[in-house]
Amino acid sequence: MPASGRAGRSGAGRAELGALLGALEEAFERKAWHGPNLRGAIRGLDPATAGRHLGPHRHSIQELVVHAAYWKYAVRRRLLGQKRGSFALAGSNWFARPEKPSPRSWQDDVRLLVDEHRRLMEVASALDPRRLHERAVGSRVTSAALLRGIAFHDVYHAGQIQLLKRLRQ
Repeated sequence: MPASGRAGRSGAGRAELGALLGALEEAFERKAWHGPNLRGAIRGLDPATAGRHLGPHRHSIQELVVHAAYWKYAVRRRLLGQKRGSFALAGSNWFARPEKPSPRSWQDDVRLLVDEHRRLMEVASALDPRRLHERAVGSRVTSAALLRGIAFHDVYHAGQIQLLKRLRQ
């Protein structure tokens, strides 16, 4: 049976898409049993804590936030079959942030993360459930794999941020 038929049979595709959307929300901002999600991990952080580096060649929490925003953008772009070049900041993957961020720059980066999450959720919600197991246009993986992967990415970085916060105490 073709992969696309497997997802769409008897509403299974809709159920799978619903589960993937739920995982995305849980990894980002919905209450989760596993501890803080990405949004919870950064809630209440001051700019000085967000911008601090534990050592040379180590990423700050603020850099992790922008990195997570970038990958939400990248997954959205892949789901839509779009080319690179429309992210809010120049570059890709890791972005230099101010050594001592202002409250405004920290708020802007958090807002970027939240906005990219919302845009991704809009695109993911509109996917055809019957096509979840087809490769996304211009991608080596399926739409389902992209959605699972970005949820895992959020949880991974939430844990990393929690560890960075503890190490700074």
